[in-house]
Amino acid sequence: MSTRRRMRFVHAQLAWMVATIVVLTLLGALSYELVFVCSLIGLLLVTELTAPIAVTPAWRRRLLVLIALGLVGFAIVVVRRVLAILPPEVLPV
Repeated sequence: MSTRRRMRFVHAQLAWMVATIVVLTLLGALSYELVFVCSLIGLLLVTELTAPIAVTPAWRRRLLVLIALGLVGFAIVVVRRVLAILPPEVLPV
């Protein structure tokens, strides 16, 4: 039973990521940053939508580490984007 739910989770995440890449390619906006951010959003959505009600399996608890690393990566992407937008006079040298 657990393996079936785990594979359902993996298939949902993989489908989200493939759909993200296809849509970004069709829009002409394919970049590593956008794929990463959209995949992280998909991971958070799939994790919440497939959450069990009563008992949390061990593999779901290990997802918290992956989510934390994804949020750190997201913070890095946001900081890089903000630094790219700011004029050079604002940045300390």
